[in-house]
Amino acid sequence: MDNPPIRQQYKEVYVSEPEFTNRLIHETSPYLQQHAHNPVDWYPWGEEALDKARAENRPIMLSIGYSACHWCHVMEHESFENPQIAGVMNEHFINIKVDREERPDLDDIYMNAVTTMTGSGGWPMTVFLTPELKPFYGGTYFPPDDRHGRPGFPRILMAVSQFYKDRRADAEEQGNKLQERLAEFAQFTSSVDTINTPLLDEAQDEIEGNFDRVNGGFGTQPKFPGSMSLAFCLREYVRTGKQTLLDVVTTSLRKMGHGGIYDQLGGGFHRYSVDAEWLIPHFEKMLYDNALLMRTYIEAYQFNKNPMFHRIIEETAQYIIREMLQPGGGFYATQDADSEDEEGKFFAWSHEEIHEALGEENGKLFCRYYGVDEGGNFEHGKSVLHVNVAIDPLAAHLNMDSDHFRKVLTEGRGKLFALREQRVKPDRDDKILTDWNALMIGSMAQAYMVLGNRAYLRAAEGSMRFILDSLYKDGRLLHVYKDGIAKLNGYLDDYAFTIGALIDLYEATFEPSWLETALSLNDTMNDQFWDDKGGAYFFTSADHEQLIVRSKNPYDNAVPSGNSVAVHNLLRLSAYTGRSDLRDKAERTLIVFHDMIKASPGGFGQLLCGLAWLQHGGQEIAVIGSPDDENTVEMLSVIRQNFLPYMVVALHDPISTTQAPADVIPLLADRPQVDGKPTVYVCRNFVCQRPVTTVEELEEALARTHQGEI
Repeated sequence: MDNPPIRQQYKEVYVSEPEFTNRLIHETSPYLQQHAHNPVDWYPWGEEALDKARAENRPIMLSIGYSACHWCHVMEHESFENPQIAGVMNEHFINIKVDREERPDLDDIYMNAVTTMTGSGGWPMTVFLTPELKPFYGGTYFPPDDRHGRPGFPRILMAVSQFYKDRRADAEEQGNKLQERLAEFAQFTSSVDTINTPLLDEAQDEIEGNFDRVNGGFGTQPKFPGSMSLAFCLREYVRTGKQTLLDVVTTSLRKMGHGGIYDQLGGGFHRYSVDAEWLIPHFEKMLYDNALLMRTYIEAYQFNKNPMFHRIIEETAQYIIREMLQPGGGFYATQDADSEDEEGKFFAWSHEEIHEALGEENGKLFCRYYGVDEGGNFEHGKSVLHVNVAIDPLAAHLNMDSDHFRKVLTEGRGKLFALREQRVKPDRDDKILTDWNALMIGSMAQAYMVLGNRAYLRAAEGSMRFILDSLYKDGRLLHVYKDGIAKLNGYLDDYAFTIGALIDLYEATFEPSWLETALSLNDTMNDQFWDDKGGAYFFTSADHEQLIVRSKNPYDNAVPSGNSVAVHNLLRLSAYTGRSDLRDKAERTLIVFHDMIKASPGGFGQLLCGLAWLQHGGQEIAVIGSPDDENTVEMLSVIRQNFLPYMVVALHDPISTTQAPADVIPLLADRPQVDGKPTVYVCRNFVCQRPVTTVEELEEALARTHQGEI
């Protein structure tokens, strides 16, 4: 038979023009782009949509989500791609789609509204607003039809539309009441004028009481990493010596590192576990989760030198550099949970796939160690790799040499990783977010300081230069970068996290320009975000777009709050500069949120770490010596290898003309070398011990100041 014509032969590869295209086609957000060919007449948030709602007196249907959100994809497929449902939306509403990662200000306001109305929240978030942007009804995911006694999305749409038409006054009254309630969220009163240590004791008891002693972590299911509460527990163990606090940290980090929430082949952590055992994750990988967990593992490794923690830091950092680092600097935001329209397909394995790849004998050993059986522990008979028993006991049980068993596992991981690389990868949200980037930059700098791998420092410095080149204009930060476009006023988190990362980079390199930029940005943050009347920081700047409320968020949720990180920055910068006004702002912020911390300490892990710093008192370390001198390097290694959570360190090279003078870093003022040797001044609360010139003297001095003996 003759070959068919070329066009007929390859007709399956031609892509037809989309049937629908809406305004989101002009947006840079990957999440908004995903909805650009819905039959819904979507608008991005902006004056065009808001003016139209006011002019036509139509309610707004606001939908907020993000690109790695599985249920956001589900609702899009079920409802927003449905022409009949889209027709109802288009007829009765002005429909606005928002990427929560681009507009966390809108997400915060309207998530508070939804949780106030319904008692819970999540994404996708669906909120109905008056043309004045006041919410009067909302929820999260709505199915496309009536299910299990719950109304479907079309029924919701018609009911809300009818309510707005027939009972407009009631809708406006409800919106006004919700706006008043939202405004209250930005008002904080405190019952104390000073901060005291008992709050730390109460907080540790509360957090420890929520600890899962069998599986690690906090609560039952779904289970999130809780990295900031773990960081607080580690600090409190150092203060109190209470063994159970250390158990909280080490058990949780060990269980997570062995669980399915950790990618056993490629490194990096998934978002959370749907069960209490860390077995089955929700598979998206978020830049911020990996940044926060890297730092927690780094701190735990400083404390106990656990080789497993070392491995997880390395594997996670390598995953980020391999998969999430933009050429030229900047880290991408997320990696999706789905591939080929199936959640977890990229990451899960069948018993048969592993045996075929590794051979019968090695496959059997690999499956035994990583908990893979014929029935599977996930969907479609597949399994998520996890570890339930240590290598040495299992090898002994199998009458096998441990080293041989390790070799089988190492080779098996390599082969399966190579095979996995041939699969269709999950989509990646490749926008660059200033705040999330700063978290990862700081963690990469910390990883370099502790592990010594210069690739981590290169990734950190390159990404910070990208932020300062592309997202720092006229002394102000922007929030997001995509496809050559930087936009949106920076939020508090952008400033606070970037300042923290700049301080980390200074301590990793002792390049004074990093610290000078941190101080400059901190001045801008104080000018634009500080609340002179109520204390603490607003989430949006003074010149930000006017919304129905100017929020002030202290909660440490998936990421630490900007207020929490600002407290740390203020204490660190105060230690470098001796400026009491910075320390005073840190203390004022903690006082403002005192009552909230006391009522619910589990929501304030990072803020509690700042409180612990304030109560403990900081360590100020001045190193006088060439960074190329092997004695200086050795003493810096001692400082960096120790867990010193309340420490700042500065270095002055007496023979260099490029190092920061004392007027930039007053901590270095009047610090001569002793007998021409590299010299370290160890101080606590600006009271210094005699200078030391040997490693042994330095270790003793660090121990004395950390224990509060001076």
